[in-house]
Amino acid sequence: MMLDKNSPLPIYFQIQEFLKNKISSGEWLPGERIPSEQALSEMLNVSRMTIRQALNNLVKESLISRKRGIGTFVSVKDGIEVEESLKFLKSFSEDISSIGLTPTNQLLGFSTMEADEYLAEVLSIEIGSEVFKIERCRLANDQPIAIETTYIPKNLVSRIDEQVLNHSLYEYFEVSLGYSIEKATKWIKASLMSESDATVLEVAEDSPALELHQITYINGDIPLEYVSCIYRADRYRFTIDIERT
Repeated sequence: MMLDKNSPLPIYFQIQEFLKNKISSGEWLPGERIPSEQALSEMLNVSRMTIRQALNNLVKESLISRKRGIGTFVSVKDGIEVEESLKFLKSFSEDISSIGLTPTNQLLGFSTMEADEYLAEVLSIEIGSEVFKIERCRLANDQPIAIETTYIPKNLVSRIDEQVLNHSLYEYFEVSLGYSIEKATKWIKASLMSESDATVLEVAEDSPALELHQITYINGDIPLEYVSCIYRADRYRFTIDIERT
């Protein structure tokens, strides 16, 4: 490819269009690994920063995706888009299963910590109380959808093992522990992907995201968990039916 440095079009945009043509022409097939940033930098004689900017734009267009520690690939159009009704309280696993997809988890972290002032407030516990912290990537048909961080007071759930972490927490709460999950408070806002979240969810940094927070209650008003979740905005949406009164 010959880059036109006298063109009014930025170099990164010329590279972006060049790479896009590789995909649209079928030279690079869906699922195929594309050359690394370093290889493209050497091939086109430009900086890696310029290559990264072009690739980030293609990620935002969902034409390519990054897989941590593996490389960058031409996207496979899987058509996955999950819609969750805010009218009902369901777990991620229940939502994904209800539309015929297979939910799975990738454990990112599991630890015990002391509740800070904020966690103590939302979980109605004392500052310094022990809570479980569970970080998981939630997937549908092996496609990353969200990163979910869950905080659970140890005074309500004393033990969590590997089997629990790899399955639905709601099932564990209700079937194994006998809790009755009655209601939840949710709040949602628009956000942008951080660098670390974008890597896990295979999108570009600063891609659109949906940020959800939830407190789940048992026995009326006892907080069982606090959840903070980052969703891919291109694969997840929330709906609610409302009436004018």
